[in-house]
Amino acid sequence: MADSSKKKGLLGGLLALPNDDPKKTLFIAVMLCLVCSILVSTAAVSLKPIQTSNKKTDIKRNILAVTGQSNKAGSVDELFEQFDVRLVDLSQGSYANTDIDPVSYDQRKASADPQMSVNIKDKQDIAGIGSRAKMAPVYLLTEGDTIKQVVLPVHGYGLWSTLYGFLSLEGDFNTIKGLRFYEHAETPGLGGEVDNPKWRAQWEGKKVFDENGDVEIRVIRGHVGKDSPEAEYKVDGLSGATLTSNGVTNLLQYWLGEQGFGPYLKNMRSELGK
Repeated sequence: MADSSKKKGLLGGLLALPNDDPKKTLFIAVMLCLVCSILVSTAAVSLKPIQTSNKKTDIKRNILAVTGQSNKAGSVDELFEQFDVRLVDLSQGSYANTDIDPVSYDQRKASADPQMSVNIKDKQDIAGIGSRAKMAPVYLLTEGDTIKQVVLPVHGYGLWSTLYGFLSLEGDFNTIKGLRFYEHAETPGLGGEVDNPKWRAQWEGKKVFDENGDVEIRVIRGHVGKDSPEAEYKVDGLSGATLTSNGVTNLLQYWLGEQGFGPYLKNMRSELGK
């Protein structure tokens, strides 16, 4: 009882102090910080499942958009059922023999795990990502036994940030259907123009590989004229955003090259006799 009375007396004594008393000011500040931290922590924990669900839905929505499926009737989940999600062993260029669920696999998290990733040598790290996961998901849009499109996750450094996006290829594993970035922090109006629908539209129909199987797709400085040599491999540069444009070129050439999905795409083209 004495201890309880003492505590109440201490609290009452602090609250009874004048408002400009340093002790009362410090006490109120500490209590406000404590209450706010509890509220923020509680909100973060309780909202995390919703945030995770929204993030997965956003990924699906971007995959539907880059393949031209988002305008069809049905919910995001219903439309996404068209896709067969597989994990690719990037070093082998084949589907991975693993028990890991490809739908729930987190490539970004795996790239930070020493057991599930590989470090990239400086000369090979043209995308500026430091390390990459040993496995990556691919999203196959199929019609019966025929692959109509394959969506590849790609990422790399631009000017201010790492750009994360999806590249969709037609069933020949060479013709681009679309490119779409869903996360970046490039300068609005400059590098941020990677989100401009007019710029994104330029990618459709472009080719990735030349006749020798080398990656030729790139963003150039200036405008690609219809009569420009090798125009099928080129996309207009972003005005005032050379480094972001270079970053897009570098990340695509990395992920479509030997260190990325190159071996997988080569194997898939071989099955088609191309």
